[in-house]
Amino acid sequence: MKIRAAVLSAFDEPLQVQELELAEPGPREALIRLAWSGVCHSDQNAMSGKAPTPMPAVLGHEGAGVVEAVGPGSRLQVGQHVALSWAPACGSCEECNRGLRHMCGAAWPAMGAGGLMDSTSRLSRDGETVFHYSFLSTFADACVVPDDSCVVIADDAPLDVASIVGCAVTTGIGAVWNTGEVRPGDRVSVLGCGGVGLSAVMGARAAGAECVIAVDVSEQKLADAIDCGATHAVQWQGDPESTADAVRAIVGSGVDCAVEATGRPEVATAAFLSTRARGAAVLIGIPHADAVVSLPALSIPRMERRVLGSIYGSSYPPQVFPQILELHRQGRLPLEKLISHRLPLADVNEAFALMGQGSARRVLLDLRG
Repeated sequence: MKIRAAVLSAFDEPLQVQELELAEPGPREALIRLAWSGVCHSDQNAMSGKAPTPMPAVLGHEGAGVVEAVGPGSRLQVGQHVALSWAPACGSCEECNRGLRHMCGAAWPAMGAGGLMDSTSRLSRDGETVFHYSFLSTFADACVVPDDSCVVIADDAPLDVASIVGCAVTTGIGAVWNTGEVRPGDRVSVLGCGGVGLSAVMGARAAGAECVIAVDVSEQKLADAIDCGATHAVQWQGDPESTADAVRAIVGSGVDCAVEATGRPEVATAAFLSTRARGAAVLIGIPHADAVVSLPALSIPRMERRVLGSIYGSSYPPQVFPQILELHRQGRLPLEKLISHRLPLADVNEAFALMGQGSARRVLLDLRG
């Protein structure tokens, strides 16, 4: 079938909306008619070359829509509403058997190859292969994805909100709930208040955190964090030590969980320094490959401070997506506040411009037309 999609053909070049061919779904795959796609910094990393990806490629890894067709052996049914996950799991590798399905040893290599789970593509242009991005390629009218990338959701769940649950929301909330194990009464700081950081703020409040301190260089982002539930705001003080001091000035000995959502080593250091005894710095930002984080080593054993990595919020999407959407339905996670702009697919490059200006919370592409 023919689809319209935003194609990346070279690093540091604008995306081009073109007509592509999308093959029918293969075994245990589904064709999804997309309604909405979120625009994420990880897509920007692919465009800039910070996170190299095979090209030409259709980017986008936050999406939600309706099942339109299924391949042989699919567990899905036509007409079901789904939120898409970029972390399918084979269920049989070492990591899956350890309960780390979001780190599936089969999925990650296949993702890097730019195909689906069999490392081949369903996208083409004039007979030339076009690569997938993170199994999903949601900057398009429709996509073919692995069955395990589809999380069935209620028909009345808002598809715009469901689209961002697929990455930013789960990454931020999961880092608080799963990796950091925040409990009622805990103190939390969130360093970096983009879409992922704001999600962490909401997740901390929903978990019952007593104090949630937002940290950012931008006054606007700090205001956004307060609107999303942060109890305090601290502007970046220019260095890790001064920023950690400003956080501790609010809570005394430090926080139980500090979530770093920028990928910048100096911010990771500030997160660590803002923790109290047995506190955890949860690092979720994606740094450059050669980045190094410097920490005062003595305080690790003496204070039992911990540094925890978190990818996709240490989450299992079929379990976590419905939980998040149910809390949204109850009003406990006001995720609609994260959406600041809605643009048509034709304006995809404007979406990235808005993100680069730092004025947007989360930009969505409306794919329904």
